[in-house]
Amino acid sequence: MTTPVPEEQAAGAFTESAAEAVQTAVMAARLVMAIADAARRHQQRKHKGEEEELPAAKKAVAEVGGDVERLLPSDISTALMGEADWPQLAQQLLALREAGVDLEQVLPRIGEVAVNVRDQVAAKASEAATEQWVRVVREALPAGPVREGMLASPTWPEIAATMARLDEKGVNVRDVLATMYDTVQGVDQAVATTVGAPAPRMSESAKRSYGELSIGLALPVDLDLSDRGRVFGQLAISSQDNEKYARWVREAVPGYGREVDLMVASSQWPLVAARMAQMEKDGEPVAARVANLANDGSWREGPSGQVTSRLARSTVNALLGPGNELPGPGTRARVNTTAARLTSPSMGGPTKATAAKGGAAPAQPGVASHREAGPVASSGKTR
Repeated sequence: MTTPVPEEQAAGAFTESAAEAVQTAVMAARLVMAIADAARRHQQRKHKGEEEELPAAKKAVAEVGGDVERLLPSDISTALMGEADWPQLAQQLLALREAGVDLEQVLPRIGEVAVNVRDQVAAKASEAATEQWVRVVREALPAGPVREGMLASPTWPEIAATMARLDEKGVNVRDVLATMYDTVQGVDQAVATTVGAPAPRMSESAKRSYGELSIGLALPVDLDLSDRGRVFGQLAISSQDNEKYARWVREAVPGYGREVDLMVASSQWPLVAARMAQMEKDGEPVAARVANLANDGSWREGPSGQVTSRLARSTVNALLGPGNELPGPGTRARVNTTAARLTSPSMGGPTKATAAKGGAAPAQPGVASHREAGPVASSGKTR
């Protein structure tokens, strides 16, 4: 039996989320009704010494069914009345009415509780489903304004739902995304030119944070490490993946949770997480690599104020493996073959179109892709 790919899982989640939300709402409605019925029974025992018998089921269904349909949201009332024990629930409602409870007041309140529960469950299911499509978009498109615009759009849930429906119909969504990329990028550039948008500028906080940690990672030129919400959107790292990566580090160095938390809260962490995401996409055993951090205690040595930077460096070294460690502070950066192999179009590397136009590979050794200078125009003379 094959494991479903992320988009298949997401498509199923979208399909099931609405039904699950309604069923959970019905559970909430049943809970409120059970509590109300318990209160009725308690009062009758307290004042009359015994509980009154429930009305006949057939009579109860006939008398309160219309009220339930009229006073509860249609999806919830339909699901509630479709339950096998609906006659017993109807008996409880009619018993409440006969005990003096105004169902015209109670049922709408039960409906409010059920709707609130339904919407919370639906929102959570939708978020879980869309996060799986974040990975698909990250793998299919290079980093840049097109990908960031998709993931940051207020219509992103709708976009993800549409991709899920296409996938259900047998459409290869990854191919669609890759095919449409050049067209959408042209639209983005045309609009930017029309409105006079300036070229993306690198934030000062991002400039200060660039260095050895980002060797081999092709990052957006306007990466803003000062804005946590935005940077994870730019890198297309979901909150679920971010929590997973942080957990792997904590498990690798038990007893140092405070230091790990400080690193995760730092500006270096998005770069470490981006490397994990890229390696995971490439099929590398990321969790096993991170576990090697347990064998490196060097990050614990030195000034306490620099422990975050040392831990980030050691984490990346664990990911890259023996022989591919980052250059030490104050030394010239060198080519890192493992890190260079991680450079991918999905993280903003050259697209197929660029390669087709004869774009040359960077020739500057040991300089991260985001720091490499562009080709110098030839004057037509040689020395």
